[in-house]
Amino acid sequence: MTSRVAYLNARLLDPATGLDQRADLLTEDGRIADFGPNLFGGATPAGTEAVDLAGLCLAPGLVDMRVLIGEPGEEEKDTIKSASRAAVAGGITAMALLPNTDPVLDEVAGLEFVAHRAREVKLVKVFAYASATRGTEGNEITEMGLLARAGAVAFTDGIKAIASAKTMRRALSYAKTFDKLIVQHPEEPSLASGGMMNSGEIATRLGLVGIPREAEIIMIERDLRLAELTGGRLHFAHVTTGESVDLIRRAKARGLRVTCDTAPHYFALTETDVGDYRTYAKVSPPLRGEMDRRAVVEGLADGTIDAIASDHVPQDQDQKRLPFAQAACGVIGLETLFPLTLELVHKGKMSLLDALACVTSKPAAILDLPVGRIVKGGPADLVAFDLDTPWRIDVEGFRSKSKNSPFENRPVQGRPLRTIVDGRTVWQAEG
Repeated sequence: MTSRVAYLNARLLDPATGLDQRADLLTEDGRIADFGPNLFGGATPAGTEAVDLAGLCLAPGLVDMRVLIGEPGEEEKDTIKSASRAAVAGGITAMALLPNTDPVLDEVAGLEFVAHRAREVKLVKVFAYASATRGTEGNEITEMGLLARAGAVAFTDGIKAIASAKTMRRALSYAKTFDKLIVQHPEEPSLASGGMMNSGEIATRLGLVGIPREAEIIMIERDLRLAELTGGRLHFAHVTTGESVDLIRRAKARGLRVTCDTAPHYFALTETDVGDYRTYAKVSPPLRGEMDRRAVVEGLADGTIDAIASDHVPQDQDQKRLPFAQAACGVIGLETLFPLTLELVHKGKMSLLDALACVTSKPAAILDLPVGRIVKGGPADLVAFDLDTPWRIDVEGFRSKSKNSPFENRPVQGRPLRTIVDGRTVWQAEG
């Protein structure tokens, strides 16, 4: 039986094509059949379910390119099911999982497990990275050819940096033969070792060991040289400093195959949010100062920073409610990615289409995923949202098993109301 749904009177937005107009959209059998102004001439076709959006925005579902969960190995933090529930409530229709699980996703069997669990849950589209090195130990590179054929979207050691220049060179060269991406956590480990927050006056006042900005900058400088040497595709995750943005901007101007992303906490918070040892603001890399925060916003606005990822890292209470030095790094972000991205719009830093591109078409293009766009015949992965409604973040209501968010009670504006995956409504706001 054909499943047809007509979405009427929407503000239809597609960042990939610059589309922003009042229009209707028809989905059929999980695909976008057609869209355009007054598509149905005032009469919905027989056998078609009609959904009147009454001026609400309708855009491609969000694509979150950096998500860590606990399955397999640490299911008490988050599972594919709980993370998927959180994702669709946040307007996310596709997410890419980091390989830092137990066991590490460095073999085909691990990728097959993730794909199998995603099919069982049947909510968000789940993709997976494979580790760049065996066990994410930074020494021996993985069987990238086999892993690519098994569905790995890219290769990364996830929350760990590939510290060895020799290993990174080999990884870039090897991945290039499959036209696959290497994703780096840009932090020089020997400089960052033992550090707890951004190095500077606040760290000194709190008596905490600092991580210098140079730990990120040096790693980016090194890896840009290696990318130039090998011609490989390189992506830097969660960029946090102004000098990093400048380095990547110049590398792009030279024609290097380099991209990067940042996370909402790096443009919405600063090191001052650590406050009096607030462990929910302990992240890796650490929150930086105000000038770096502004530089990250500028990098997003001019397109140097390609994408915004949630950088979702769930941690249970036992790992966060500890002295700052012992507390684990990471924040959850699946249900705050959208409203915090919209802050850039409401504050006049980015246009709506440009901001949406950072969480839809651009991350999809970086990972070569056939999602994140509104195109005839393409998958009907969509989010309907209210751009203007004010509300406060309530972490206790989140679907993630973990609650480690620094954004509790933060006033935001705009939220998803309906999430659609392959033409099927998988989440809808109550009321």
